[in-house]
Amino acid sequence: MLYAGLISLAFPMTAVLAQDNPFDQFPVVIQCKYHETFHAFYLSRVSQDGTATYSASDRIAGTITIDGKAKAIGAEGGGSCVGKTLSELRASHQAYDLKR
Repeated sequence: MLYAGLISLAFPMTAVLAQDNPFDQFPVVIQCKYHETFHAFYLSRVSQDGTATYSASDRIAGTITIDGKAKAIGAEGGGSCVGKTLSELRASHQAYDLKR
């Protein structure tokens, strides 16, 4: 019993993530066209406020929330994903979910 208590103290998020994994709410990859090139944006993190960050090659990235619209990070303009919701990205076959 003491051993289990030490594990939960050392890894307190493990139990929370097992029940409510924020990565389950977002697609693992989003495909966007940017400057006449297609890019695969990979899910890299989900912050405490529910904002998912996606990054691709060429140091380009974007964010999206469950109910919000995709936004570019650091670059003016954006690609074919900017301004779309997750529902719109899924409907246009630009979002790829990980199946378990």
